[in-house]
Amino acid sequence: MISPMIDAVDITSLGAQGDGVTPDGIFVPGALPGERARVSVAGHRATVMEITQSAPDRIAPVCTHFGICGGCALQHASDGLLSGWKRDLVFRALAARGITGIEIAPVHTSAPRSRRRVTFTGRRTKKTVAVGFHAAGSDQIVPVSECDLVDRSIVKALPALAELVREGASRKGELRLSVTTSATGLDVAVTGGKPVEGRLYGQLVAVAAVSDFARLTWGGELIVNRRPPVQPMGRAQVLPPAGGFLQATQDAEAYLVAAMREAVAGAARIADLFAGCGTFALPLAEEADVLAVDSEADALDALYAAWRQAPGLHRLRTAARDLFRRPLLTREMNGLDAMVFDPPRLGARAQMEQIAGTTLTRIGAVSCNPATFARDAHILIDAGFRLNWVRPVDQFLWSPHVELAAAFERD
Repeated sequence: MISPMIDAVDITSLGAQGDGVTPDGIFVPGALPGERARVSVAGHRATVMEITQSAPDRIAPVCTHFGICGGCALQHASDGLLSGWKRDLVFRALAARGITGIEIAPVHTSAPRSRRRVTFTGRRTKKTVAVGFHAAGSDQIVPVSECDLVDRSIVKALPALAELVREGASRKGELRLSVTTSATGLDVAVTGGKPVEGRLYGQLVAVAAVSDFARLTWGGELIVNRRPPVQPMGRAQVLPPAGGFLQATQDAEAYLVAAMREAVAGAARIADLFAGCGTFALPLAEEADVLAVDSEADALDALYAAWRQAPGLHRLRTAARDLFRRPLLTREMNGLDAMVFDPPRLGARAQMEQIAGTTLTRIGAVSCNPATFARDAHILIDAGFRLNWVRPVDQFLWSPHVELAAAFERD
């Protein structure tokens, strides 16, 4: 076995995961551009032993768990460094596909403690209970008592979540506890626990009552529904499926919705692909007829129910469809004026190839992966669309994650 080598290195850039990078391509977690460090090198990665020259952009982390918990990678970097780096990630992804000369806005960043949804991991042993996040690259759970990312109401619920783990976790597995704020209280969805039988149901009800959860589901089974945990989407009030997808912060959601309204302004017939439970479809239905398509039927049911109860919306139709296996065909989209899409990290290449042959003239795009967005954008540009603008969004503060909104148009 080769022993790690101790070396002094200069850090010249940040890699895609937020690690410092040396001129010869060694990745150094925890180091920043402009720093010099003594490190222990093993292959292409190194461990910092001492920062011998700090960068002006190094700041004190805000959380006592930083460096142990795997939830944040960059609390030691200034806001200016983070926003510039994330904007550059988008720029480089586009440039790698030959897309240059595009207006890339400054990064829109959500504030600390604004995350409205988070998933904790829970584990029980004979004597202890742990609720927190996995350490980086490990299955070890780091218990957390605070978190400067998430809404304070979620942090206050940590003791109650620990009680759920104590009552309902087996000693061999892990629980996943998805917690979302809502207009009526916390919406908690737990998976991986013991079957709800015997005394467990009453114990779960008791924890939910003491903690005043709006809703508690356990392995998909509804345990408590004291107050429907609705989410506002435009004029509508949506009751999402338990554990269903929502944008991470309300601030970022409002920014993305405004961007999509602008991208397809004036269109009378719009398709919203990967629509979920209505983040974009319902606000867009205030001005246009909307076709909402998603693979999750329960999300579409929630969207449709909210549309029926909201006043003054235009016509809305839904279609449950796996757009990776069965993208909307070109002929199915002719007659539409515009389209909005917000795919998972894999992007939507098959769907873009079908869109390329349509008569659509305006497209709004939201993406959580600049690399697959650039690939998909290249397909649309080859089909005659021009990319008018790109607006990066950081709603996963202190992480290497960056999202974006964009607008395409063709004559």
